[in-house]
Amino acid sequence: MKIGVSQIIVPGGVDNLLQLCRDAGYEAVELSFGEGRDPDINLDGAGLKDIVERCRQAGVVISSLIARYKQGSFLSSDPNLRDWARKSLSRALEIAEVLGAKTVLLHPGQVEASASYLETYDRFIEDMRGMAAEAEGRKVNIGIENVWNRFMLSPKEACDIVYAINSPWIGVYLDTGNMMAYGYPEQWIRDLAHRIKAVHFKDFKRREHRFVPLMEGDCPWPEVMEGLRSVGYTGAVVHEVSGDRELQIEMAKRMRRIVAGETA
Repeated sequence: MKIGVSQIIVPGGVDNLLQLCRDAGYEAVELSFGEGRDPDINLDGAGLKDIVERCRQAGVVISSLIARYKQGSFLSSDPNLRDWARKSLSRALEIAEVLGAKTVLLHPGQVEASASYLETYDRFIEDMRGMAAEAEGRKVNIGIENVWNRFMLSPKEACDIVYAINSPWIGVYLDTGNMMAYGYPEQWIRDLAHRIKAVHFKDFKRREHRFVPLMEGDCPWPEVMEGLRSVGYTGAVVHEVSGDRELQIEMAKRMRRIVAGETA
């Protein structure tokens, strides 16, 4: 498995991200597109192909990306926010096809206390079914991330969602730290199996209820790696641990140890 880093936690644009990859030995990146940032969501084809070439020269693959116009939400009762979410996801799929990225990360949004959970759930399924044809046409996966949004709280619910959408192009972007306050990453891996489209590495210390650098929390890394291999996952593993450049270089070292099966 290739090890990678998410641009979400690396400031300074694409060039800074790629220099970090050279310095630390990351082999994959997850790009984050937005309006008025680097990279910009409105880049034309030539601009996107330039990113592909810069990544090639740096020796890294673009494993995944996220792209947003506005802070839309598939889980909102506001049709305008759901519309922005659809537009952002559609553009992300378009960008990913040009870049050759296999997966688009989808943060579904936040569940609203004022709305019915069942209606929110059903609307989300309907929207994802509507996006499935575009994902298939562009040959890009949509990975629904398990995030702290009061939605998709168990592997059972995650499986139910993916089954209900019923598209091989839509699955789960598994974050190994986000369920640890209330579940077990190894359990999610076993139950989701081939429905896992991409993986974020994060660690979490349950007693202190906080995220920590990799190998400093309670994430059972040997079980995680055994699980990923047993379900046939061969994609990149990308971390999104915030910290300075020194920490980012250290995280690359620890990711190599994790993937190699080292426990200390």
